[in-house]
Amino acid sequence: MEHIIPAWMLIPFVAMLLCIAILPLTKLEEWWESNLHKLYVSLILGIPVGAWLVANGMGHELEHQMIYDYVPFILLLMALFVTTGGIRIKGDLEAKPITNTCIMAVGWGLASFMGTTGAAMLLIRLLIQTISQRKYKAHTILFFIAIVANCGGLLTPLGDPPLFLLFQKGAEFTWFFSLTPEWAVTGLLLLITYFCIDTYFYKKEPLENLEADKTQKTSISFGGLINIFWLLCVIASTMFINGKYIPAMAEHDAPFYVKLLREWAFILIIALSMLTTKKETRIANNFSWVPILEVACVFVGIFATMTPALMFLGNMKEEIQQVLSEPWQYVYCTGTLSAFLDNAPTAMVFNEMAPANPAIPGLANDLFLRAVSIGAVFFGALTYIGNGPNFMVKSIAEQSGIKMPSFFGYMGKFSLIVCLPIYIIVQLIFI
Repeated sequence: MEHIIPAWMLIPFVAMLLCIAILPLTKLEEWWESNLHKLYVSLILGIPVGAWLVANGMGHELEHQMIYDYVPFILLLMALFVTTGGIRIKGDLEAKPITNTCIMAVGWGLASFMGTTGAAMLLIRLLIQTISQRKYKAHTILFFIAIVANCGGLLTPLGDPPLFLLFQKGAEFTWFFSLTPEWAVTGLLLLITYFCIDTYFYKKEPLENLEADKTQKTSISFGGLINIFWLLCVIASTMFINGKYIPAMAEHDAPFYVKLLREWAFILIIALSMLTTKKETRIANNFSWVPILEVACVFVGIFATMTPALMFLGNMKEEIQQVLSEPWQYVYCTGTLSAFLDNAPTAMVFNEMAPANPAIPGLANDLFLRAVSIGAVFFGALTYIGNGPNFMVKSIAEQSGIKMPSFFGYMGKFSLIVCLPIYIIVQLIFI
């Protein structure tokens, strides 16, 4: 039986996304920085929605969203966050354009397998230390946000939260490898552009800065390498602990602890990573639970309020498809909202709108799924709030004394004139 959702039930979802997008830019920024306050907002908006769904016979949909979508989502992020946060890379290389470009290329390659957050946090301090003697630094951080914290995470469900949610909906883990051409062209264009721009600024560097950069080098050292093994365990768990390989997990009446077998594995990996990593290594990495708790507090509200929104869109699907009928439209609609709201729920919304995959209920067909994936992952780089690692990288850079552009300065001086043209080229080639 199809449940009819009134339009006013979208208000809590829209309010939740607007809080995320707008409050950090207002006088309430300091208040919003508290994870406890984020949790208050999530509960104030989410509990009434949950109560309404239960009262109207839709408790099953809420249960599925919170237990079988939210819990796997947050535990995967936590597993990636903890394992990558235990790997320490230290050093100060000579900050030639080719060196900086290579660091970004490594992060771009790693992002799909350790998450954009993991890759960004792993390499940002090495990059900042490397460019510390340079005068012109901000452009390097901006490209790092685009290349490592966003565009690198397209190839697996581990790379970016929206892809994991699409994986939860039924997309094959290996299907995302089919996005390799889009990933490669976008990444190479950004890396080449960065190399050219950094070469220009390198030639403008004062001679004393370049001399200091040459003489104050230190070799790279590593710590916490046991976490590479735990990271591989996360990847293997995501790929193989599912209903395809363990049929009992896919049974409709299976107990929740069987359906969440992969998540129990994540919890075990998190515990083992914490136990086997020296405390000094995490301290040196400035490891803190605050960022992942922030995600948990915000997304509990997003997932709760998103439940009726997705059901409403299901009711309106035919009407919406008459307006959004071409895959390229989904690239820009998904991308625009991902840049200013949050790419995970945005991807879920447009996946629900798109023409269905007849073989996998709840998932868009191949071409539209490509469009949604590209829009959600790439366009997160258009603003500081488009993807979680963006603000984290900006904050770390500013703590290191690098003056970063404002919210709108970032867009006007970088993302709209560098990233967007590249995205348009990729869309014209592939979608």
